[in-house]
Amino acid sequence: TGQWLLRSLKAYSTEGENPYGVPLKPGAKALVLELEMTNHTAKSTKDYFDLLQAAQATVDPTTRPFIVLTRDSTLSPELHPGMPERMAYVWQLPDGAAPPASLDLTVIRKTYKQRDNLYGLPGWFNPAPVGTLKLPVGSGPSAADIRP
Repeated sequence: TGQWLLRSLKAYSTEGENPYGVPLKPGAKALVLELEMTNHTAKSTKDYFDLLQAAQATVDPTTRPFIVLTRDSTLSPELHPGMPERMAYVWQLPDGAAPPASLDLTVIRKTYKQRDNLYGLPGWFNPAPVGTLKLPVGSGPSAADIRP
């Protein structure tokens, strides 16, 4: 997507657990997407909150996922340039919702501008959909990684 290189690894659902220490309601179900993310910019950043948008009826589109670094359960860390990191996006499912058979996502990209129109500073602007991703949802964190 310009800013990021993404490689999806697996999607799964959990119930009654707090994957990677994410603060969910007791007994809640969660939908988890694990992926490898590489920052392609020149600076450390955490500009990945709007990178993936869940298109599921079971996931409230207005709810943002928790984003966790899987190796140490750090919530919303800055990712450093050129260093691939395994991350998990965790959406809490609404009460009584069954986990979906597949996770449908829209991938959002931003455009780099040398100078923005307001302050004349460089940055990533103008988010727009660039593609979609559909992954089967496994049961529990022991689900196998997707193979290319």
